[in-house]
Amino acid sequence: MEIFIKVVQLILSLSILVIFHEMGHFIAAKVFKTRVEKFYLFFNPWFSLFKFRKGETEYGVGWLPLGGYVKISGMIDESMDKEQLKQPPQPWEFRSKPAWQRLIIMLGGVTVNLLLAIFIYIVILFAWGEKYLPTSEVRYGIVVDSLGYQMGLRDGDKILSVDHAAVEDFNSIPKTIILEQSKTIQVLRDGKTLSIDIPEDLIGRLLKQKKPELFHIRFPFEVGGFSPESPAKAAGIVKGDKIIGLNDTILLFHDQFKKAIQAYKNQLVHIMLVRNIDTIYCPVRVTQEGMIGVQIKDPLSFFSLKEKSYNLITAIPAGFIKAFGNAGEYLKSIKLLFSQEKAYESVGGFITIGSIFPETWNWEAFWSLTAFLSIMLAILNVMPIPALDGGHVLFLLYEITFRRKPSDKFMEYAQITGMVILFGLLIFANMNDIIKLFRH
Repeated sequence: MEIFIKVVQLILSLSILVIFHEMGHFIAAKVFKTRVEKFYLFFNPWFSLFKFRKGETEYGVGWLPLGGYVKISGMIDESMDKEQLKQPPQPWEFRSKPAWQRLIIMLGGVTVNLLLAIFIYIVILFAWGEKYLPTSEVRYGIVVDSLGYQMGLRDGDKILSVDHAAVEDFNSIPKTIILEQSKTIQVLRDGKTLSIDIPEDLIGRLLKQKKPELFHIRFPFEVGGFSPESPAKAAGIVKGDKIIGLNDTILLFHDQFKKAIQAYKNQLVHIMLVRNIDTIYCPVRVTQEGMIGVQIKDPLSFFSLKEKSYNLITAIPAGFIKAFGNAGEYLKSIKLLFSQEKAYESVGGFITIGSIFPETWNWEAFWSLTAFLSIMLAILNVMPIPALDGGHVLFLLYEITFRRKPSDKFMEYAQITGMVILFGLLIFANMNDIIKLFRH
């Protein structure tokens, strides 16, 4: 069911983005009285799932969910319709329009994607505001992953700054380290402030991990629920109990207990817990997997989150700032991809994109991810690769600069080359996903 929810969110999100992207081309073409022959969600080689005609345009849904398209008269595009170009140019065709009009038509898709992202962020901020965990609020410190341990971090460290600059949002610290290629991280350990050097190869090593994580928050162990046939529940532990130890060892935090319990598989242990104001020892049989069948309380409930609400007026500039901030971060991540050795191994396809959606339906998360994917789509589409909008823009800029249009034959070969590149990248990205599945 969780996978189904992720798939539905992915398809819905991509469908929204494709429709709006192609609508950008469609509207710009109509403004300049250019004929649009087809408007399709998804590609339709050989047949369509659904189609109808209104006016001069055929609207439809294809069966191949790899994007969508509008077929504009007199333009070499994905359809590779060369017969039309053998005829004399008509006034309603793309090739008959001035270069500046064709440029606007080609930029219509990415423009609408950016505007859509801004609009979504404005609505999100107006409806839900912003909520985050301040770094100063992480009072129990962090729990480090193996890579974080190798770089010198330890369980219980309290992060103070990165490159001696405070990071307000705790969850932004890993992103700051990666995108800014930070050199040091300052922590408080046993009452002393330490500056830890970040290894130069950290980013490359992070990119190779399935879950690129250095650390997460440390929190107390409070019972939030039970798994089916829970040994802890059978032994009398109840929701709300605070587990503070195992046998004679004090373990105040969930990560400490989780590690310690592994040494007692299939054994009877005494769980030390606090219920109201009483300390209780409860005998529990540990499963062969090293578990006691307890679900943890939401870790964020132990901290005071910072919340900021917006009215419609204040949400508008904040939405612009958020959209362009995320666009800047995505551009940095692309730059990082080309600067790191074997960073291509981290490139993912539809499985990677789908995995970022939550396992349960959450409209705030859905729209946040859709807005970010809209920014991604805009940036990727404007890259100067033939068959992408950016490739057409590049040739139009050449035409405007040198007042000479590339030949139809050149554009035909460029389109074929671009499509081969794009399909190659698509296959590579999705093969990477499959390889990762088998590795893990």
